[in-house]
Amino acid sequence: MANTNRSLHLFAEALPLSFSDQGSGRAFLVLHGGAGPASMAGLAEALGGSGRAIVPTHPGFAGQPRPEWFHRVGDLALAYLALLERLDLRDVVLVGSSIGGWIAAEMALRRSPRVAGLILLNPVGIEPASPDRPIVNPVALPVAERAAYAFHNPERFAAVPSTPEAQAMLAANHKAMLAYAGEPFMHDPMLRARLAAITLPATVIWGESDRIVDVGYGRRYAASIPGARFEPVSQAGHFPHIEKLERVMQLIADLPAAKGVEDDGQDPQDQGAGGRR
Repeated sequence: MANTNRSLHLFAEALPLSFSDQGSGRAFLVLHGGAGPASMAGLAEALGGSGRAIVPTHPGFAGQPRPEWFHRVGDLALAYLALLERLDLRDVVLVGSSIGGWIAAEMALRRSPRVAGLILLNPVGIEPASPDRPIVNPVALPVAERAAYAFHNPERFAAVPSTPEAQAMLAANHKAMLAYAGEPFMHDPMLRARLAAITLPATVIWGESDRIVDVGYGRRYAASIPGARFEPVSQAGHFPHIEKLERVMQLIADLPAAKGVEDDGQDPQDQGAGGRR
């Protein structure tokens, strides 16, 4: 299975965009969070085994340029809808982690006929239920505590940047994240109300050990999307697709819109996008 790194320009050639593209068949647009595109590599490889996984790098992350005018989550949503158009993709399942989940939700709200379903992995974007339970900014924590907030088993799964270059990249990624969602931090006070307009089959997958955003936040997120399923995952934190990849793959497969081409050769776009709600 080849993994091709590609790049193109969007918005009258004004926005450079890089993305990886692997596999064939049912398309999944995989949207990373603040940890960058590397945090989605294992999931993308698994999805690419039976489908097509496209992982864009948000402008400003992983050394990619970000124009000054491009600085909102809504900008990212519009860019990725334009990417689906450019690649002529149909019946796409959006898979977003953390802020990538927020981007996916914004894309779903724009009701593109090219999008068939929504998988959100510990997404952010809605306002916390209480000021006493804010969304935690990992960079504001002591370095020794950050991994424990993000992972159930940090000793096994946390990747700590060990070189000056890796540390600089982490800092640049965080700066880009703040450009998109720094104030208010990682949420839009109006998003929860707007989520009621989503009509796609949706599943919110939640690592129960997440200490960046707790499981109650996840339940509120799912309850805000009509008919969405909420699927807690034990022994996983903010990145359930890293700590419990097999379980996450099972849950993605359970979304009717995520089904690939059937054995009888029928194309998924001929099967409709109806789902269990």
